[in-house]
Amino acid sequence: MNTAELISITTTFASREAAEACGRRLVELRLAACVQVDGPITSLYRWQGVVETAVEWRCVCKTTDACEAECAAAILAAHDYDTPQIAIARLAGSPAYAAWVRESVTST
Repeated sequence: MNTAELISITTTFASREAAEACGRRLVELRLAACVQVDGPITSLYRWQGVVETAVEWRCVCKTTDACEAECAAAILAAHDYDTPQIAIARLAGSPAYAAWVRESVTST
């Protein structure tokens, strides 16, 4: 499967509303073909030397190499976390899915 240019960017938000608003904006701006929001999830992490627990909503954004930087920048701009998760992974998928993602996003 020739889908090396497909990217998945994962982030989390403190509320469902914030996660959906970010996802909608990314799709409207054509920076992501699809954003899946799931949750609530429980996140356990170390922050400023203390182990914390938080309820969050996860966004998984599908985009391309060409839109990766713009999409990540838009996520950061939408975030109120000091250090939001921006986890980027290369994807493999069907040729038809890869074509749909490429057709759905545009890099400026």
